[in-house]
Amino acid sequence: MTENEATMTNGANPPQPKGFASRPSITEGRIAELRAKNEPAFVGYLPYGFPTPATSLDAFRTLVDNGVDIVEIGLPYSDPVMDGPVIQKASGIALRAGEKIAGVFDAVETVAKAGGVPLIMGYWNLIFHYGVLRFARDFANAGGAGLVTADLIPDEAGEWIEASDRYGLDRIFLVSPASTDERLKVVARNTRGFVYASARMGVTGERASLDQTPERLVERTREAGAPNVCVGIGVSTPEQGAEIGKYADGVIVGSALVHSVLDDPGFAKLATVTAGLADGIHNARK
Repeated sequence: MTENEATMTNGANPPQPKGFASRPSITEGRIAELRAKNEPAFVGYLPYGFPTPATSLDAFRTLVDNGVDIVEIGLPYSDPVMDGPVIQKASGIALRAGEKIAGVFDAVETVAKAGGVPLIMGYWNLIFHYGVLRFARDFANAGGAGLVTADLIPDEAGEWIEASDRYGLDRIFLVSPASTDERLKVVARNTRGFVYASARMGVTGERASLDQTPERLVERTREAGAPNVCVGIGVSTPEQGAEIGKYADGVIVGSALVHSVLDDPGFAKLATVTAGLADGIHNARK
């Protein structure tokens, strides 16, 4: 861990809460609202703290103002093995700018107040060192909906499953084209919110074209019991978003949005790119 990441770990876990939260899934609620209009959800990703902790809040507002329904707020990490070069570069910028995990809850509040559904996407090591119950409490208090755990599988997520149940948070696990039918059932059984279907094997990043496997993966994941399946990794244009949106419950875009901020830290390009993707995704079935 970097020195910045080490400072994220201070503080004890909160007292064990009593009982379980009865709060319905915020993420499922938003997907259901969009389904009633025959629209897939637009799920947009940006790292917290990029370009700086303060300006990243404006970036998240820009996403929601231009059509993103569900926002994945990334937790930058010094060893992002699952991220492509664009997101790795942005994460490095955020870490050097002094990003700390405690500040990510400001981003969660910002997204919630703007009308978006705030998710956090991060590597499990950061959550674990912050304190799982403490993280769940602080996240829920900030208005957070759920956590996307890129490197945590349900079989090893007992502590997170208990904490998320206690605080009414969604659990979003990943599947890939290589996932067996049995693995899909395990993920579907333990997921709350939506299953994140990776459109292809490998790290995140923009693609000129998409593999032919996503539609079948969505079908298989639904057959395994998942009510909501969103597709990501590689989606970078409105046309690709529309293609995925015809059959998926949501379309996840990350690198294309991050790239627009790298090109224009003033967020004008982010607004244009986001609005274009929103149009393609939301009108995919019309």
